[in-house]
Amino acid sequence: MDSADPATSTPTDRPPWERMARGGGLLGPDGRLSGTVFEEMSRLAARTGAINLGQGFPDVDGPPEMLDAAAAALREGGNQYSPVAGLPRLQEAVAEHQRRFYGIELDPATGVVVTVGASEGLAASLLAFVEPGDEVVVLEPHYDLYAAVVEFAGARLVPVPLEPPHFTPDPDRLAAAFGPRTRAVVLNDPHNPTGTVLDDAVLARVAALAAEHDCVVVTDEVYEHLCYPGRHRPLAALPGAFERTLTVSSVGKTFSATGWRVGWVSGPAHLVGPVRATKAYLTHSAATPLQLGAAAALDLPDEFYAGLEADFRRRRDVLVAGLAAAGAEPFEPQGTFFVVADVGRLCERHGVGDAEALAPVLAERAGVVGVPVAALASAGHRDLYASWMRFSFGKRPEVLEEAARRLAA
Repeated sequence: MDSADPATSTPTDRPPWERMARGGGLLGPDGRLSGTVFEEMSRLAARTGAINLGQGFPDVDGPPEMLDAAAAALREGGNQYSPVAGLPRLQEAVAEHQRRFYGIELDPATGVVVTVGASEGLAASLLAFVEPGDEVVVLEPHYDLYAAVVEFAGARLVPVPLEPPHFTPDPDRLAAAFGPRTRAVVLNDPHNPTGTVLDDAVLARVAALAAEHDCVVVTDEVYEHLCYPGRHRPLAALPGAFERTLTVSSVGKTFSATGWRVGWVSGPAHLVGPVRATKAYLTHSAATPLQLGAAAALDLPDEFYAGLEADFRRRRDVLVAGLAAAGAEPFEPQGTFFVVADVGRLCERHGVGDAEALAPVLAERAGVVGVPVAALASAGHRDLYASWMRFSFGKRPEVLEEAARRLAA
């Protein structure tokens, strides 16, 4: 197995809050699970009045067609429970989306389950298949929820680092992460926080390893329509991969509605069925009127999606240029609405040792907040990312331009 990181090899007979690495959630002074790094950085922004480029949420509302459909549902009686698997209207819209963009054919009734955001979709997918003593492979740095759910299941996270400055996994390290106890793989593509888009060779290697070790792949594709090299390539569309892949996405990022908490899991019926059963005991159902709004959003024409990509590409360029002008070394993202930048020179300028120490300095002196990337990695790999910081360009262009001015000054 790759890495003897104690944060990922702790015995599972202790309660989750005693086993959490920082990458899976922040530990308080008493050793218990407290908040996430995103909450911590948002509090820092609020305290200092800084522009919050740390937490990844847009600062505009979604398309009017989506908002109007949800409002109409509120007024017209769509205010009670929906079925556990979701409203048929949204199940059908998700199935059509997968066919329209990726050529993936789904039975809406058995191949789609609607969840309370992608977070519940990811949690239900892992909890449905992962048991105590199992292992789950993940590329890191990673969204902190992954480690938390694996810990709650009593399993072990096996991280494979995306190696800077290009954030690609070493093929041998990837293969070594799989073993007889591997039960699942979590694959985030486009990748948060690095903004990398996995190439065909990596996707094919993951699919082959999953088949070889007979494990489930859970793909987090919430940034699927923010992919700048071209159209997103889901793992489930690769030959032979669909039957072992659960695809997770949501309305939050594509349609600027992170507060709606409407997501979905799609895939073959034999995998989606256990996810539906698990999800029923977590929240029962997502908000009924917002499901109808989400269905209307998915039905939007191709022009919407093309305009979305062009808009975020422009925002990306503003922030990348601003970070470079400030003396950072940004990695130009291929997807998502995040930029990671090597802030080593800024650390030297301000007399601090790493990005974590730089974060409050940037908030106080520049009025801009980012997230230290090392906070999203396991203990054994944090040194790889010690000088890297993540910034969100999911904000209005004028906000990004002001942040760039502050950083440069």
